[in-house]
Amino acid sequence: MPTNEKQSMCSVAGKQCCLSSLKEIQCQSGMTSARRGDTCEGEEDRCPDDSHQVCCSCCALGLQVRSEGKGCEIHQFLGYPCGHIFLTCCEEEEGLSKVSLRRKPRPTSIPREDSEGTFPREAFAIGATDETANGVEEQKDVDECLLHAGKLCQQTCTNTWGSFHCGCYQGFILQGDGRLCAPVIPDEENRVKDFRPAAIPTITPATTTVDISTRTTTSRPVRINPCSENGGCSQQCLAVADRALCSCFPGFRLKRDGRKCEDINECVLGTHNCGVGFVCENTLGSFLCNHKPKCITGFSQDSHGNCIDINECLSLRELCSSGFNCINTVGSFSCQQKTISCSPGYSASSDGAKCVDLDECQMGTNRCGLGQICHNLPGSYTCDCQTGYQYDSLRKLCTDINECWRFPGRLCGQTCENTPGSFHCSCTEGFSLALDGKNCKDINECDKKPCSQECANIYGSYQCYCRQGYHLKDDGHTCEDIDECSQSIGSLCTFRCVNVAGSYQCACPPQGFTLSANKRSCKDIDECTAGNHNCSYDQSCFNLQGGFRCLSFHCPKNYNKVSDTRCDRISCNSLDCQNSPVRITYYQLSFQTNIIIPAQIFRIGPSPSYSGDHISISIIRGNEEGFFSTRKLNGYTGAVFLQRQVKEPKDFLIHVEMKLLRKGMLSTFLAKIYVFITSGAV
Repeated sequence: MPTNEKQSMCSVAGKQCCLSSLKEIQCQSGMTSARRGDTCEGEEDRCPDDSHQVCCSCCALGLQVRSEGKGCEIHQFLGYPCGHIFLTCCEEEEGLSKVSLRRKPRPTSIPREDSEGTFPREAFAIGATDETANGVEEQKDVDECLLHAGKLCQQTCTNTWGSFHCGCYQGFILQGDGRLCAPVIPDEENRVKDFRPAAIPTITPATTTVDISTRTTTSRPVRINPCSENGGCSQQCLAVADRALCSCFPGFRLKRDGRKCEDINECVLGTHNCGVGFVCENTLGSFLCNHKPKCITGFSQDSHGNCIDINECLSLRELCSSGFNCINTVGSFSCQQKTISCSPGYSASSDGAKCVDLDECQMGTNRCGLGQICHNLPGSYTCDCQTGYQYDSLRKLCTDINECWRFPGRLCGQTCENTPGSFHCSCTEGFSLALDGKNCKDINECDKKPCSQECANIYGSYQCYCRQGYHLKDDGHTCEDIDECSQSIGSLCTFRCVNVAGSYQCACPPQGFTLSANKRSCKDIDECTAGNHNCSYDQSCFNLQGGFRCLSFHCPKNYNKVSDTRCDRISCNSLDCQNSPVRITYYQLSFQTNIIIPAQIFRIGPSPSYSGDHISISIIRGNEEGFFSTRKLNGYTGAVFLQRQVKEPKDFLIHVEMKLLRKGMLSTFLAKIYVFITSGAV
């Protein structure tokens, strides 16, 4: 080939390499723009190319389909590279890796060889757009998903040229190992997106053009989405006719409540596709196919698939007991007993592993005399007197030792009694023998509850005593209640004393009072504040000592009510109206029957008062029994007194009239006073 032709070929190859690298960079930039929601319009560049717009539009379409919860199967109708970009963005998760455009799918044709040219081993492209025809011939791809069905991925397996890719069903997320899937709760599936593609892209392999509107913002009426907050569904929610219908991810089924999903056990139902030689293992939302074991017990499978015998005798655990040898057999093992010879006074153990001492004392083969004790020794034995006996050399026998005489006052804490071969310690009344059998310990008689109430243990005896409010009877065991109410010198309670077992309680009147914190005096219940009264809406509640009253305050004719307790006369022309009181005021007073008489209970006077004012006061109504009186304190102040003792609770309504002479003008004021006398015994 001439030199100028070689330079031309190098120029073409360099240009193609540059364009391929530029396409990958611009495609990755387009996908990034689609993920950010940017526009997919083309960018100005010295080397113009539409890879940015194509990858951006196809990725944006994949993201939109995924956000609407639709399947990604549409990628097979889009062609290359748009279908590849669409599928990547449709199935992607957070934190995606870059997508390479340099690696094409499996080549569709074998590059033709120009055998007639100068360079017979070089391949040439037919045209600039027919990139697949110019690819280098590759080896035959292995479909790992088909070859290892059910073992590579937990849910879906997608074969790629030279490798494979694991995926998950919608609603699941691929884990860090790239194989397992875990369910997730979708939180943005029902959110309205800003990006809405106007049309399905039209792409051909030859021109790789895309017709997509990048961003459309329309104004639509707001509708309530029944699938907001996933519509109460545990997995998927589908809005149908303004209703939320729940559905489940593949591998799950809907429970009877119509909202929660439960895992489908494909292994139990027999809906798995595990072939012969595989065992089905259920997983959450899917299943796994595991190889069945090929070897029987006692054999293991080597790297070539052959079954070889296991030498159980080489294992760390002891298969045979001591005294036995382990013998390996084909597929198992056996235990053979060892043989051993022993010296006199010894014999072989039951397992034959060692020699053990013969206990002549227990076997009865010893020659010890009467009253002697046989003590076994390793390989032999010896004869001794029993404890508490000593050997009498004259009579050649063992005699009893009186330990109480030999060790007086040293063996027992209290009393020592000799017994054949030993001794016995005993204790006096109120004590018991300790665990050492020698000392005496005090008996806690209170454990047997000899007293009716409290018991105090003392050394060698006990003492009964009573709780507060009781006294001990003459029998020294029984406690009797003390009646504090009848025996008390002073007054224990302000109202009533009630004797109870071991104490007393103070009581209050059944109504209107409650017991104070000191548990002795009674405290009035304010029914008006607590709302425990039956006064009507137009009545006022007035609390009394031990009760309440419902009072009505009404203003008569020609008066205007200016407050809850005050009526002012309005302007009038008639003489009767002008002679009536200028003001009528209501008051409420409460006293107990034990009040000291005479007692000033009310004061009345003009406010403000001026020099030269003169008043006169009188009770014009309600004092028929003469319990009250009036007195003028000075020129402008008067008072009402309770002058007679009221012995029982009683209610009064007295009308006190005050006449004011000021600068020659005479005015009348009326005070209507409610006086409530309550019991003084509380």
